[in-house]
Amino acid sequence: MATASLSSRQGTVVPEPGEIPDLACYDHVIIACSFGKDSLASTLHLLEKGVAPQRIEWWHHLVDDDGDVFDWPHVPDYGRHLAAALGVRLHFSARQGGIVREMLRENAPTAPVWFDTPTGRVTVGGKGPPNTRRRFPQVSANLSVRWCSPYAKIMVADGALRNQARFSHARTLFVTGERAAESANRARYAVFERHRADCRDGRIRRHIDHWRPVHAWSEAAVWQILRRHGVIPPLPYQLGFGRLSCLTCVFMSADQAATLRHMDPDRFARLCEWERAFGCTIRRDRDLGTLANGGTVYGPVRRHPDLVRRALCHRWRGRVLTSPEQWVLPAGAFGESAGPV
Repeated sequence: MATASLSSRQGTVVPEPGEIPDLACYDHVIIACSFGKDSLASTLHLLEKGVAPQRIEWWHHLVDDDGDVFDWPHVPDYGRHLAAALGVRLHFSARQGGIVREMLRENAPTAPVWFDTPTGRVTVGGKGPPNTRRRFPQVSANLSVRWCSPYAKIMVADGALRNQARFSHARTLFVTGERAAESANRARYAVFERHRADCRDGRIRRHIDHWRPVHAWSEAAVWQILRRHGVIPPLPYQLGFGRLSCLTCVFMSADQAATLRHMDPDRFARLCEWERAFGCTIRRDRDLGTLANGGTVYGPVRRHPDLVRRALCHRWRGRVLTSPEQWVLPAGAFGESAGPV
């Protein structure tokens, strides 16, 4: 794969398809890391291209903040262990109260955003006009309707980029792991573009490029690079899930709804109660109970209750790296991958 050069620190040569940007020219390299297979593959790809691990920052958004409804409980601690093993820096961030606070918002402003920095935690925002939501994110490619992604992830990263002086008068590469094969909508994403928080032409000269290095990759290529580096993926993949979306992702399939109800009936019941309280279901054509009734619990979930207990625990137990020879393709590989489009 060729590398696109940069003519100077004032001008960028935009990479052609199949090229990569000049990774040496950036002051900061940030990877929005869910710890799913695609963001992990993006990280490993950068390491293979010569980016030193200490130059990489992982930004992981806690979509629940300190709650326990949408996120897989073990994933943040898995990320801590993997970051330490790979030698990359890890910063957490969230909208205060997470998706639940925004979902239950009634005559109140959208909550502030907090983010970790090299010098400590910063909180910004929270002073907007009062409004009422009282509704789940809806199944849609429209982010104003499927508001969980912008409010719990995209806008959180924007706030962190716009409110740290270290990104002013500097070059930053912001990396995400979307792949074209995931959906028709993601197939239309640019591989390389200005980031939403870019301000290179303004007074503060905040230059931020957005790169999607695995956009053209197949799923097979993603698993191959994880195998090559011996990265053991988080537990949802081992339980039969094809994607690391939220545990209670609004895009869940019938099988995933049945699996969630089997794994964590209390969490499932909370979602059903909110549907009744809102008078609006997550899907327009059926409620969650009806959706789950039409699905089948994933086989690995039934066969491995020990893995289910680990997945629903807040502490990671076990290794995060192994040898390529001992690495095992997880049960969810090449399977159902319902999630954001």
